[in-house]
Amino acid sequence: RKKMGPLLLLIICQCAINSVKTRNVSNPNIVLLMADDLGIGDLGCYGNRTLRTHNIDRLAEEGVTLTQHIAASPLCTPSRAAFLTGRYPIRSGMAAFSRVGVFLFSASSGGLPSEEITFSRLLKQKGYATALIGKWHLGMNCESSNDFCHHPLSHGFDYFYGLTVTNLRDCKPDQGSVFLKGIQKALVVPVEITGITLVSLVIAQYIGLLKIRFQAFSYFFLIITISLVVLMFFFYHFRHLNCFLMRDHQIIQQPLSYENLTQRLTKEAMHFIGRNTAAPFLLVLSYLHVHTALYTSEDFRGKSKHGLYGDAVEEMDWSVGQVLDVLEKHNLTDNTLVYFTSDQGAHVEEISSAGEVHGGYNGIYKGGKSTNWEGGIRVPGLLRWPGVIKAGACINEPTSNMDIFPTVVKLAEAQLPSDRIIDGHDLMPLLQGKVTRSKHEFLFHYCNAYLNAVRWHPGNSESVWKVFFFTPNFSPKDSNGCYDSHVCFCHGEFVTQHDPPLLFDLSRDPEEKVPLTPETESHFYEILRVIHLAVENHTRSLHAVPNQLSWDNLLWKPWLQLCCSSLFQSCYCDYDSGGSPLKVQSG
Repeated sequence: RKKMGPLLLLIICQCAINSVKTRNVSNPNIVLLMADDLGIGDLGCYGNRTLRTHNIDRLAEEGVTLTQHIAASPLCTPSRAAFLTGRYPIRSGMAAFSRVGVFLFSASSGGLPSEEITFSRLLKQKGYATALIGKWHLGMNCESSNDFCHHPLSHGFDYFYGLTVTNLRDCKPDQGSVFLKGIQKALVVPVEITGITLVSLVIAQYIGLLKIRFQAFSYFFLIITISLVVLMFFFYHFRHLNCFLMRDHQIIQQPLSYENLTQRLTKEAMHFIGRNTAAPFLLVLSYLHVHTALYTSEDFRGKSKHGLYGDAVEEMDWSVGQVLDVLEKHNLTDNTLVYFTSDQGAHVEEISSAGEVHGGYNGIYKGGKSTNWEGGIRVPGLLRWPGVIKAGACINEPTSNMDIFPTVVKLAEAQLPSDRIIDGHDLMPLLQGKVTRSKHEFLFHYCNAYLNAVRWHPGNSESVWKVFFFTPNFSPKDSNGCYDSHVCFCHGEFVTQHDPPLLFDLSRDPEEKVPLTPETESHFYEILRVIHLAVENHTRSLHAVPNQLSWDNLLWKPWLQLCCSSLFQSCYCDYDSGGSPLKVQSG
């Protein structure tokens, strides 16, 4: 583990939010900044003392810090679906029943359903210019390679520059593979069964127990050979087929080049702001940092105290500063709500082949990405809007990344959908000090499609109760993650069921170290009773929807594959010169 100095992550805010007298707060510009796999312990404003995140820390100094900001899922795809729709991902079919809980291929048919309403769609209808720059990870096509049914432009964004899937080790040469270990494990049993079957058939044929036509053997071998060839072709060309950069519907770089990539994303964001100074805009800048494969430009390489991971964090911080500066340049700061977060906690199991830690730090919190321990779901939550939100304030109440949906929709004077449940709540009354309690009495924590844990913050108490119905089996046992499988899974032999559920009071035990018992908590059974009633009510509100992360929707479909040249030319093109890199000034 990286030694990052004393981290005061259990922040008991001394500053109270007083109601702020403000001007009109409708139709502001909205800038939403989302990191990928960033740990809450990686930022100075959450206690880090060795990584330089001065620009992100500015947002805390000039705005509000949420200390119990919760991602709706500990995995990228469902968390981002919840963020855009304000709804638990189970409601939109964006939660898997299988092991794989995210999209891995560009030519999968699953994605955010067109029936889902995103805040970008509602803001666009109100006249906002809308852009998504960076990572999408919510699907692309349904039935053909150009229907773009799940593409950002089909969900309310006017402009898109980025990746439709995600950044993976397989996208960057010499960075290893996230698939290799899984494929090896998955193929062992089928290969053994196939081998035993073939040997048995040959023996049976030889001793006369069975008479198998040679043609049947030929077909069998042909099917096996074709399957292996397709599999080998796909993974040999994985980088070209899945790691590409798009502008709107056009591929402009295939495979993706990491050279000055953050500078290019930042430049696109700055240009979008510059083009839309006269009318309200929504900018979602979804960073590839700090998901592996880690990368950084020459200006930041080797400059941090924490290797390549620290370099990537500091480069992202520089980019945030560029966005804040361009808002200032165009006199937009006072009319712009800026939000910074991460899609989930740090991926603690990320270690390079050379043994370097490539995952982040979740501070005092247990676990990380793919788990509903606090380290997997408690994420940075920073909001700044000068003159509207009190500077330097802290809020310890439970909030969710789903809250951004109703918050920005109401600010844009759009109507919240009345035909569906919105699980998020408008943050503005809390941010402005008009109320002191979060509307989230309960938050439901899903591991893929399985209800894993529930958080209860009673209105008459400072306690934040959290129960676990099952917990992941860490490997090795005394570790803080599932290092043997790279991520933790959600069912079967990968978890331990608890009856009665594990109970914690996060207000007294934020590290989730010591489960409470009837002997140590006199209201143990009453707390469980209330939470079970809440689960029953929540479960009744769910309706069956198509599973977007079924195996059929996850698997690679050749007819959906986008290629800017041809497969015979290895799907290669580069129309993104990126221009001259932005000048970096060290701070």
